[in-house]
Amino acid sequence: MRGVWTAIITPFTQSGELDLNALKKILRDQADAGISGVIPCGTTGEAPTLTNDEKKLMIQTCVQELKGSPVRVVAGTGSNVTRDTVEFSQWASSAGVDGVLVVTPYYNKPSQFGMEEHFKAVASDINCEVIVYNVPGRTGVSLTANTVARLAKHPKIRTIKEATGNPTLSSEILYQAAQQGVQIDVLSGDDATYLPLLSIGAVGVISVASNLFPRAMVELQKSFDTGDLKKALEIHQRYYPLFRDLFIESNPVPIKAAMAALGWCSSQVRLPLSDLQPTSLNQLARSMEECKIVRSRS
Repeated sequence: MRGVWTAIITPFTQSGELDLNALKKILRDQADAGISGVIPCGTTGEAPTLTNDEKKLMIQTCVQELKGSPVRVVAGTGSNVTRDTVEFSQWASSAGVDGVLVVTPYYNKPSQFGMEEHFKAVASDINCEVIVYNVPGRTGVSLTANTVARLAKHPKIRTIKEATGNPTLSSEILYQAAQQGVQIDVLSGDDATYLPLLSIGAVGVISVASNLFPRAMVELQKSFDTGDLKKALEIHQRYYPLFRDLFIESNPVPIKAAMAALGWCSSQVRLPLSDLQPTSLNQLARSMEECKIVRSRS
């Protein structure tokens, strides 16, 4: 997996139901922007508050809406129960996704061996790729570089979403993989570390910001890939205020507020998430204005 992958938001109506019309509008814009793929039902998609039926509808809508386009769909299917993760991943695979994003099991606090077996159990029972998602700030556990390198020996595990914010760990993952004679694609899991991780061997990003300005994120990737590092840095610096402030409160509250400001959808989130607080909303508005995307869509 290479390039820019959008961790797509789940739009809700003001009454709290799925807003599929808004979703389809967002997906069409993502395709027009040249995004590599979209990922429904991840953290940014508020997966913990969605019912299984809602998750399936989100995934099916993405697959159907993007059918015939080069944009790939990877579904968030992870949970802290291996059996449930396997079953949902099997369903997603049969529904036509190109891969599944599986987070390290949260709350249980499994050992490295337990996490390794968890990912192998999923990968061994589905027909598509498994993208490992390492985000200790959300789950309370972190994969080691050695564990990732061992996982990369499985033919269906070739990518990790690395969201520790620690470039040293990404470097160690790539080093350990090379030492063990395997390849693993590292995708940044944080927009602010996207360019830094590209510089040490990562190949893309799973992005929150690309919901809002996909074209700029695609341009950053193209600039880096073609060796125009000056332009890549200019794009990073221009949008850094939003890379920062889209996490001023828990994701996806700020990105939904920003999308609402541009008319894409409502800012509605589900409890226990709540609306962006006034101070944070003002800061986000200032950053949007600084990045010159107020009242424009990219």
